Amino acid sequence: DPAVPSDLIYSGSKKLTDPVEGSPLDAGKLVLSATRTYAPVVKKILDGFRDKVHGMIHCSGGAQTKALHFINDVHVIKDNMFPVPPLFEMIRKESGTDYKEMYKVFNMGHRMEVYLPAEHAQAIIDISKSFGIEAQIVGRCEAYSGKKVTIKSEFGEFVYE
Repeated sequence: DPAVPSDLIYSGSKKLTDPVEGSPLDAGKLVLSATRTYAPVVKKILDGFRDKVHGMIHCSGGAQTKALHFINDVHVIKDNMFPVPPLFEMIRKESGTDYKEMYKVFNMGHRMEVYLPAEHAQAIIDISKSFGIEAQIVGRCEAYSGKKVTIKSEFGEFVYE
């Protein structure tokens, strides 16, 4: 739009061709890299564990706090998070956004959650890995009067209600 002032068209210190620390991709390719589809993984999980799965959340559009929209009387504790990918570190540094807000807006490299009894977790991890997707237990759920998500990461402890 030619009516947009040129100083508002781009903000940040990175050019699309600039390297990003910790990534083999430049800034442009990193931002535009495709999002993985989980459909084949989800199908295989549901084929074998439909009656065990209590919920699944794709952590986009609500990120790590998205569970708050779907729980009642539960405290979700995420205390074994994946490392934060370089893309999100770049966004945080460029925007000056604090980690509490980052976990609320971005998936931070943790994109899919499956809620089910712990004794079935390894089977789900194995299914995910069979598709070349890293998986791990990232936390647990506890009874709670209300709705609460706690994230304990290398960047601090963040509570959302």
